[in-house]
Amino acid sequence: MPTLYDPIRIGALELPNRVIMAPMTRSRAQADGVPLPYVADYYAQRASAGLILSEAIYVSHMAKGYVRTPGLVTPEHVSAWRTITEAVHEKHGRIYAQLYHTGRVALPQWLPGGALPVAPSAIKLNGQNKTDEGPKDHVTPRALETDEVSGVAGEYASAAKRALEAGFDGVEIHAASGYLIQQFLDPTINQRTDRYGGSIENRARFLLDVVDQVSAAVGANRTGIKLSPRIKFNEVQEPDAEEMYPYIAKALNGRGLAYVHGAKQGGYDIHAPFRERYKGIYAAGAGFNAATGNEMIQSGAADAIVFGKPYLANPDLVHRYREGIALAEADPKTIYWGGEQGYVDYPSVS
Repeated sequence: MPTLYDPIRIGALELPNRVIMAPMTRSRAQADGVPLPYVADYYAQRASAGLILSEAIYVSHMAKGYVRTPGLVTPEHVSAWRTITEAVHEKHGRIYAQLYHTGRVALPQWLPGGALPVAPSAIKLNGQNKTDEGPKDHVTPRALETDEVSGVAGEYASAAKRALEAGFDGVEIHAASGYLIQQFLDPTINQRTDRYGGSIENRARFLLDVVDQVSAAVGANRTGIKLSPRIKFNEVQEPDAEEMYPYIAKALNGRGLAYVHGAKQGGYDIHAPFRERYKGIYAAGAGFNAATGNEMIQSGAADAIVFGKPYLANPDLVHRYREGIALAEADPKTIYWGGEQGYVDYPSVS
């Protein structure tokens, strides 16, 4: 019976253990989206993970939604990420790029020509986004035209090609957190009347188009996807999640993906329904520790476990879990923005 510390094959990779580092935004990029030099140290320190999932990386200039977040759009982005992936590989690690488009979350000040952000429908996100000048109200986005939607899906595929050029071992499609893909899934955000709105099949069409275009670009065996139904973030509601996500699970079967990453961060427990219907590798995330993660794997409920917060202050998390060593606590003041302090200065005990 496998444990967290046993090897597993995920897509094109052989992983030495089943501990996956979750994608976590840390806001250590320049204004132009180029990761800062010490980001390489941060990821390399955590190379003992079976697989590292990078922080979310925007796929086009129209996809950026937050200050000091990284992109995979320009040659400068690719070059900077290559330095990071090389540092991870030198430590015998493996790393996927998580790719996203923030949709209506973005502010015009970060978009080309001060453009309006795009979304399935022209429905404003309430609240504010943080900027260097202070919090600013979200704006009403522009609804994508029908003939634009597949082209936006293609932005993920183009970024996936750049990710492999930058040395990533694969990519994870970010279809959670209330960003563009999940905006299409949620009928409270997507009120379209064309082939991308209305029925479950129509609202899932953009997600599946992204999956198919990315898989064609870099190989399905180097493509994963993250889902988090009803996540309590960015006004996600998904009233029909009980119908939508089983449909997605069945639709992803036969597409040969490296894995599906399901995170229980809202009012719908994705793990059991996906395990029942999805026939590929399933990685369960959100709220696990070593004991509960092992339980999931040994019961057959998941093939791997994704850990987020414990990795902030414990670069040697695999060793600490395996040996029962107490975990360090992260300083909440340095999680976002900031510099090297609270980022690359947490010591290992291994």
